[in-house]
Amino acid sequence: MREHDGMPDPEKIKEILDVVAEKIPGLLRELSSLLYSPKSAKQFAEAAATFYKQLKEAGMNDQQAFELTSQYLSTLNIGNMIGKFGNSRNE
Repeated sequence: MREHDGMPDPEKIKEILDVVAEKIPGLLRELSSLLYSPKSAKQFAEAAATFYKQLKEAGMNDQQAFELTSQYLSTLNIGNMIGKFGNSRNE
């Protein structure tokens, strides 16, 4: 950092932005393929069906089971996205 104005070096900022501009499109493509692949869709459907079925067997009514299944899938989606993204980056 330059002491006279408290601003970071413009060349360092440019380097950072160049790296970000280079990496972001690829990361977005990877995320998209992980979230919208047929395999992911099948896994989410199976998870939802199993979770819903278990709630119904435990005695919940349709509305309660639906609401909890929706909440479960929203957390599952985020967790799978992070986990799969991390795994694909390490391959």
